[in-house]
Amino acid sequence: MSLSRTPDAPGVPGTPLYDTAALRALESAAIAQTGGDAGELMARAGLAAWHVVLAHWPDARRIVVVCGPGNNGGDGYVLAGHMQAAGRDVRVCRLDAHAPATPIARRACDAFVAAGGRVDVIAAGIPDADLVVDALFGIGLSRALDGEAAALVEAINAAPVPVLALDVPSGFDADRGSAPGVAVHATRTVQFLGAHVGLQTGDGGDHAGALALATLEVPASLYADVPVAARCVSAADLGHWLRPRARNAHKGTSGRVLIVGGDAGKGGSVMLSATAALRSGAGLVTVATRAPHVGALLARCPEAMAVDVGSASALAQLLAGVDVVAIGPGLGQGAWGHGLYDEVLGSGAPLVMDADALNLLAASATPLAARTVLTPHPGEAARLLGTTSADVQRDRPAAVRALAARFGCTAVLKGAGTLVCVPGGVPWLVAAGNPGMAVGGMGDALTGCIAALRAQGLDSEAAAVCGALLHGVAGDTAARDGGERGLLPSDLIAALRPLANPGQGG
Repeated sequence: MSLSRTPDAPGVPGTPLYDTAALRALESAAIAQTGGDAGELMARAGLAAWHVVLAHWPDARRIVVVCGPGNNGGDGYVLAGHMQAAGRDVRVCRLDAHAPATPIARRACDAFVAAGGRVDVIAAGIPDADLVVDALFGIGLSRALDGEAAALVEAINAAPVPVLALDVPSGFDADRGSAPGVAVHATRTVQFLGAHVGLQTGDGGDHAGALALATLEVPASLYADVPVAARCVSAADLGHWLRPRARNAHKGTSGRVLIVGGDAGKGGSVMLSATAALRSGAGLVTVATRAPHVGALLARCPEAMAVDVGSASALAQLLAGVDVVAIGPGLGQGAWGHGLYDEVLGSGAPLVMDADALNLLAASATPLAARTVLTPHPGEAARLLGTTSADVQRDRPAAVRALAARFGCTAVLKGAGTLVCVPGGVPWLVAAGNPGMAVGGMGDALTGCIAALRAQGLDSEAAAVCGALLHGVAGDTAARDGGERGLLPSDLIAALRPLANPGQGG
């Protein structure tokens, strides 16, 4: 059985991600398709997990499989049977309260025992092993673990060996991207039937590790009516939006971007945004900022036009004829920044809003046009939604949908597994970016990327998705070249140009 990609509509960028309700519906349809034999899907899942073990830990001899009471535990019993048949020293362990509780899990356990396997009842410790398999709880668990189950998960995490999770790391909420309590930190997770939205955003990466998908030979036709929770885009999808330019292109057709910000002492923010916009293909970039920053900006980036804007009235003439305005980097929340903010929002121009523009928005609740793009990090998102950063991180998919709905425009929720959503739409999840990007100025570069793509003709949603993806892939490229720690926005910006030209030598 091979590991696979979920069937999807041709020509649509990205791959579908699902929530628990959708996967349960898909599982029911798949069982019906097999003639009602749920054990057949379990057999396929156990075999797929065995192939993952063979691919990544072929030399593991001593293997501990920790089984829970449900069908996730049943998958573990099937996997243990393959291990035993291959001559591995496999020990299946369970808590006293975790005897198989479903008919197919009992059948799988009985088959393992009948073939000579042994099931040990343990308290909390994990026997010595080369590999531990987490088959405790599947997608049905969304509450915090307690008692012996929590202690057992802590013991799995303390084991000094790799951990393979079956479908979902036990204790982790695969819909929301967070753990309500203690949860397994797996080295790898093999997902069954479809990929989980929560394993690729928020804390998902820290708990799931490397991801694999086994669709269990389910026909592609069964996926057609299953609702998608998000669409995951990666580096290979950049070419969907970034097409070669027309041979008669000129700077005017490549887009005019106005970047507004850089209050006293904050000139670096607009410099980074301007450089990122130019490296992302904008034809003309003008920066409206404070007088002390003009010389420094021109010295660093002579391709940008820097203008001293001392008041909102001085900004008005710059707003005419631009394709998009990026406002917020280094803007501040004082009288100067507030005046520019009011002038920009009253202009009717397409907007990309970041940093202090978002803080001013949170304080004023100014009506926004549908073509606006908001780019908050979790703290800014919390202020916009009137909640806390912890609440935003607890359910990132819900938070990005709420942002889009509340402000009636495209929302980009930055962070691990950046999400993009339009009102009433299916969120996009950006499978790019790394911890090295957790440094000041990265958001300013993202603002420049999105603004440049918007100016080049992409609509707000496409510019936000493609811009966030381009930014994340550039960050990954820069990290590969020199490592994550010490990665600077200027390193990321230097990687943008070849990525913005996919299939053209980049």
